[in-house]
Parts: sequence; structure tokens; C-alpha cells
Amino acid sequence: MTQLSDRVLNMATSATLAMAAKARELKAEGKDIIGLSLGEPDFNTPDFIKDAAIQAVNDNYNSYTPVDGYVELKDAIITKFKRDNNLNYERSQIVVSTGAKQALANIAAVLLNKGDEVILPCPYWVSYSDIVKLNEGVPVEVKTSIDNDFKLTPQQLEAAITPKTKMIWYSSPCNPSGSVYSKDELRGLADVLQKYPDIVVVSDEIYEHINFVGGHASMAQFDDMYNRTVTVNGVSKAFAMTGWRIGYIGAPETIARACNKMQGQITSGANCIAQRAVITALNESPSRVQYMIDEFKVRRELILGLLNEIEGFKTNVPEGAFYVFPNISYFFGKTLKGHKIENATDFSLYLLEHANVATVTGVAFGNPDCIRISYAASQEQIIEAIKRIKDAVSS
Repeated sequence: MTQLSDRVLNMATSATLAMAAKARELKAEGKDIIGLSLGEPDFNTPDFIKDAAIQAVNDNYNSYTPVDGYVELKDAIITKFKRDNNLNYERSQIVVSTGAKQALANIAAVLLNKGDEVILPCPYWVSYSDIVKLNEGVPVEVKTSIDNDFKLTPQQLEAAITPKTKMIWYSSPCNPSGSVYSKDELRGLADVLQKYPDIVVVSDEIYEHINFVGGHASMAQFDDMYNRTVTVNGVSKAFAMTGWRIGYIGAPETIARACNKMQGQITSGANCIAQRAVITALNESPSRVQYMIDEFKVRRELILGLLNEIEGFKTNVPEGAFYVFPNISYFFGKTLKGHKIENATDFSLYLLEHANVATVTGVAFGNPDCIRISYAASQEQIIEAIKRIKDAVSS
């Protein structure tokens, strides 16, 4: 029998993808499952972007692309960074990848050596930890609290740093909590990092435009952090382009060149048609997709109002993205319909079986007391899903 590598055997399966697969299986069996597990907008890609892709097909774009992206796309990314974030990058600092996930994998591969530590404020996006482990790094999880909107404090950051600390990774707006770091909050973290000049910051800003408080802040906006921050972004969320698979980084040139080198041996350049479409997407004003953000905000208010009617659900108000991350530890130790609930995984599976609603356990995000619920679904689906959950736990 073929012996698989320790690398893959020790790797966890993505919990979000696993729950989505389980939900699809149950749907195929005829069950009426409402999926609130995937982080995917339920809107179609805007027509002006699709038209650009069609034009690229008709213009016969079909050849290998440059490893780090078309020059025109890199220029559009430079324009976007300047317009939206007041960040100035050169072409040599930009690398286009097959989604922001590949960008993160590149960063880990080119910066981590065995035993290097990466600070991950919990909750964190599900793949951070395993990407770090895959590259022989050590995830250092720092627990945050719903009472503090799941944000890392300067004191917690200081306490987590050791001589082995190589990086800190975080997302803002955050997946799964929806937390958004203000400029002042980032400045507080940056002040701590001034004492440790060799630590690199990875700022995942993929949900940047799905922001309900305005004034998105980037760590790289601070002059004393610019040369040690990698800004990760992409078009999956704000432009409803998850399947187009385009992400990118703005980084210190040394890191960008290393990522380009690494990617050249793994996948080479990203899809040609998708790149041409993204040029159009990024050159347009973000106001072209404001209708999605407005609808997400309406859904946020709807789902919070419904969840707050259920005893045992403790919520805060997420300021961005399209998730709520309620603390459901109230149910631990209780028995629901013959099922003993010991942790968030038990609770999430219980909801799938008895409410026909797919959510994701917070264990996958480094927080065993919560579950992630996506409200990237219609208002009708949200109302029905939360009604089912309420009925399932009220008994």
C-alpha cells in the first residue's frame, strides 16, 4: 500500500470545505439543507467584469501569463492600492497569484524556516494554521474575546512574542469574526512591533470593501511598518469572483521577488482570462459594487436580530465581512434530542442534522466556544435558517 507523506497526513482538512461537501451530500439525498457555511457571496459577478472576460476571449488571450501577473494588471493593482489605501507600490513589489490563499502559501514558503513562530490572533481564517505548519512553522494562537470584538490587544501581542517569532498574520475585516481594526488599534500593535524590527506582518485584507464602519486601515500605511508588511488582497469577496481565483500582494521587493520565484516552480502565472477581467474590476471605483455591501449590511441587522432572540447565543456586532461568530458555550454539557453537546463541533453537527442548517465549528478557527454563520444568503434563507436553529435548540 502506498505510504502517504507525513506532510499530508498531518494536515487538517479545511473545515469550511468539509462542511460544504457534507451539506451537498445531504442535499443530494433529498434533504432541504440551508448552507450558511461557505464564505462566498451569493451575488453574480458584475456584468462589466464578465464583459471584459468575454472580450479577452475574443481577443485571443490564451497563452501563458507572466509568473507575477500581466503588467497591465500590476498597474491596476498599484492604482487600487494608491486610491483605496494610500499605499505606494512599484511593479516589482506586486505578485499576482491564483487566489489570496496561494499568496499566503507563497509568503509562508519563502519566509519560514523550521521552528519559526507565527502569531495568529484567534479566531483566524481556517487555513492560516495549516499553511504555517506545512512550511514547518509553529502557529502561536492568541485567544481574543467576544467582549473585545475578537481583537488582539497590544498587551496580548507583546506577551506572545518570543525570540522565535517570525511573523504575525491577521485579517481585517476578519474571517470569521467580522472584526475590523481601526487605524488607532493598528497603531497600538505597530508600537509594540517597533521593539522587534525583524517581525514581518501579513495583513489579509480580502474583505476590505465589505466594511460597515468605513475608513479601512492598512498596517502598511504607517511609514515605520511599510517595509515589513505584506498586504494581501484579491477580488473574490467584494467583486463576487470566488471562482475566478485571482489574489495579489503588495510587499517589500525582496519578499515579492521570492514569492515570484516560488510561484514560478509551483503554478507559474494565474489564468489569463481572469487576469484581464480583474484589470477592469480594479480600475473601476469600488462604488460599482456598493449595492452588495448595502445588502450585506441589511442582512447583518436581520441575522443579529434573529439570533438575539435565541437563548444561549451570545453575539457582538461584526463591523465587516459577512459572518457572525456567536459564542454558543451555553449549550456545552447539555443534551439536545439525545445528543450530548460537548463543544462547538458537536453543536455545528447537531444543527446540520436536526435543523438542516450548515454552519462551521469555531474549532477550525482557533475558537472552540463559537460557530461561524455566513449571511451570504438571501433574507428569506436567513429567516428560515434561524427559525430552524431556534426550533432545534429550544426543545
